[in-house]
Amino acid sequence: MKHRLLGAALAGCALAAVGAGPVHALSDQLWISVPSETVLPGPDANGGASERSLAVRVTHDNTENEVAAGRLTVDASEVTSFARVTWPANCVPESAVKAVCDFPAMPAGTDSVAAGRITLSALADADLGASGYLRYTAVAGELTAYPVETRISLGNGPDLGLSQAQDQRDLRPGSSTQVRATVGNNGNRAVDRTLLWVNASYGLRFKERYSNCEYRRHETGESALCVLDEAVAPGDRYQLATGLRVGRNALYERFDHSVLPYSDKALEEARGGETWTRGTGAELDLRPVVAAQAVAGEDDLDLSDNYRAVILDAKNTADLKLTGSRVRGAVGDTVTAAVTVHNKGPAWVASLGAGAAVATVPIQAPEGTTIVGVPDECSTSSEEGEPVTTYFCRTPIYLHDGASHTMEVRLRIDEAVRGARTTVETLNDDPELSIREFDPNLRNNRSEIVVNG
Repeated sequence: MKHRLLGAALAGCALAAVGAGPVHALSDQLWISVPSETVLPGPDANGGASERSLAVRVTHDNTENEVAAGRLTVDASEVTSFARVTWPANCVPESAVKAVCDFPAMPAGTDSVAAGRITLSALADADLGASGYLRYTAVAGELTAYPVETRISLGNGPDLGLSQAQDQRDLRPGSSTQVRATVGNNGNRAVDRTLLWVNASYGLRFKERYSNCEYRRHETGESALCVLDEAVAPGDRYQLATGLRVGRNALYERFDHSVLPYSDKALEEARGGETWTRGTGAELDLRPVVAAQAVAGEDDLDLSDNYRAVILDAKNTADLKLTGSRVRGAVGDTVTAAVTVHNKGPAWVASLGAGAAVATVPIQAPEGTTIVGVPDECSTSSEEGEPVTTYFCRTPIYLHDGASHTMEVRLRIDEAVRGARTTVETLNDDPELSIREFDPNLRNNRSEIVVNG
């Protein structure tokens, strides 16, 4: 299901072609950032048409430079036969199919600026098989961006979408909260039933267990699949509020949810062959804020807004503790030394967004030994052919409260050195997941590997 929901993620940008000019400008690049494609809903059953907006930004690479105010040129000649184009206030039409949009300067320290928001809607007599390109060029001072384009195609069907809910910070463990979002149909056809998927990470709990939802616990939290029977017509909006309990072990949490037109196939794909348990509470019964009549359909026109993720951080701590080991052996022996990261809680620790390890531990061989084997989670920064002096060993991206993770390193004893030892400690300043920010006791994040001591 993830591939389906995320497969329509849109991105587009172009490298710059830099003209002659001052030396400092030659070190910079101007880009145009726009969606590479979008689906425009065709006329609905009553002849009306939903709008799509395309946000265009101009960016540059070298933020030490100041970039002068510039002009974006948009050519809509390929789409005006099937779509109405509405230009924003900063754009001046040069003809029926082309406009020039002024955008402001980018002072030093600024890497992008909004260049215009172009609105499109299908013409009443548009051919549903029509497609074409919006084409863009931009200049700013001595910088000229390479042309880019957005493919516009007409579609016929529903288009469910979710608004982005606000992230929440400093939640109190043991408290309750809600994630609020709006569910809407931006397409030109209704959907008879909706499949709602929600996922709360390990430190959160659903407050309600609805009878038209089925639930599954997993290592990083709990998911629910809900079948909503209300038809959602074009223009309809729902207010969706999900109640959550913030666990005593909550820290870096996230809440994910998505919507799709219901089908038996979509439900089976979402189940993923796992066992789900139906809720026993009241039924989740959402009703549209605005009712409308339309012909039903199944395929969603644009999946880019069907999935959203929300960050919910709790004000909590987790005490990591590192333990090494003592090993013995004769010259020529290979021994196994263990390094273990313990999470003493009270919170679990997870990097569910960046996917960073909870802890990274650099390991070097004690005097008189050579590292001859490391687990898969260990790597080195040494170039090929160079001697390896340090391995960086990483835990998984989550560690439950009360859990531990052990990394075993094989050492060959090359010479007899009584009490040979090496210090191991966690790296506490990883920008993706800083231990220093949640661990109240860094003194126990250090230990030793000792050979024959």
